[in-house]
Amino acid sequence: MAPEKEEEIMKVKITGKCRVKPNKKLGRSECQLVTFDLPYIAFQYNQKLMVYKGDEYEDRVGKLKDGLGVVLEDFYQLAGKLAKDEDWVFRVEYDDDMEGVEVLEAKAEWISVEDLTVEEGTSTLKELIPYNGILNSEGLHRPLLSVQLTKLKDGLAMGLAFNHAILDGTSTWHFMSSWAQICSGLPSISLLPFLDRTKVRNTKVKFQLSPPDQNGSSTDDAKPVDLPLRERVFKFSESGIDKIKSKINSNIPSGGSKPFSTFQSLAVHIWRHVTQARQLKPEDYTVFTVFADCRKRVDPPMPESYFGNLIQAIFTVTAAGLLSMNPPEFGASMIQKAIETHDAKAIEERNKQFESAPKVYQFKDAGVNCVAVGSSPRFPVYEVDFGWGKPETVRSGINNRFDGMVYLYQGKSGGRSIDVEISLEAGAMERLEKDKEFVLEVN
Repeated sequence: MAPEKEEEIMKVKITGKCRVKPNKKLGRSECQLVTFDLPYIAFQYNQKLMVYKGDEYEDRVGKLKDGLGVVLEDFYQLAGKLAKDEDWVFRVEYDDDMEGVEVLEAKAEWISVEDLTVEEGTSTLKELIPYNGILNSEGLHRPLLSVQLTKLKDGLAMGLAFNHAILDGTSTWHFMSSWAQICSGLPSISLLPFLDRTKVRNTKVKFQLSPPDQNGSSTDDAKPVDLPLRERVFKFSESGIDKIKSKINSNIPSGGSKPFSTFQSLAVHIWRHVTQARQLKPEDYTVFTVFADCRKRVDPPMPESYFGNLIQAIFTVTAAGLLSMNPPEFGASMIQKAIETHDAKAIEERNKQFESAPKVYQFKDAGVNCVAVGSSPRFPVYEVDFGWGKPETVRSGINNRFDGMVYLYQGKSGGRSIDVEISLEAGAMERLEKDKEFVLEVN
């Protein structure tokens, strides 16, 4: 359902479009969206880009489509659509008569794989990923997954747009890994998705949205594209990560703090240096937000294979002066405490609060002067091998970006290396790039 006018002016030429459905007849099924899913309905489709080297574009496209038809037999919700009843209770439903996943074929043979491994910007990536600026609520009449397979000069770019209202990052990469397993020749996937999301929450929530405008956004506040942002990937090597973690753990505060994890160490490193780059006043508040996986936190715990959203935002706030003037373990302790205290009781309270007064979340709700971390270096993004090698790069698209949004990915070099993809106001990004204490740890 991409607009035809946009296709005409795009440099990347769309050469084909089809739908892929599960290979087997599955009948009809529906599953109510639960409290963990609903906050993301007013966000945009979650976009990822994976770039692979090599020729044989047509063969690869055929293999990917064939494998998709097989893997959708288990992940059939992705081939369905969103629906709602007269009370605005949302659900995801599937029927054999539905059209399925959208697959676009495209050409951009002047773009090389190397062109897409650059650390700066997302403007080139925009044309390689579908559904720019499209809200998840549009899943009422759009596919829940759109895939664009673009032929490059020396490779294949796989642009993916997932409807975030029906799955989080853990489920996204479970699906991608399963798809790759089928394409690599396995007769079946190694881990079946757990599809009954009502096992974790079964409260019917009336969640009424205002209709989106023509740009796919329900309010002006939901459009991050007007901000003068810059994006950049900072590649932290294994030795750089170890150095950051070792330094902060050399001065663990008294009063109950445990050794700081790799995530907590890197998180406070990013938070402090971004805050400094923004040149905030000492009394200005700054918020650190992380979207935490709750599968093992809820009671009873849910399996890792739970398919849906089972994440919640955890917030930490302090004054910029306190964060900067204190040693890094000050901020790390705050992050550690916020994460550890977000237990089953805290999750339950957050759910009840939302259910009593459902709220349409916007980017500004991440917090003032925020650093908000999505994705996780634990996701096996560089292990997604469809039979022609691992990806050369994995990136996020332009959707759901705002000043302070951070995506963490495992580094391509493996081990404990981590890629940090940051969106910042242009002036702050320039200062961050020149910050030797921040960049010193990179590469």
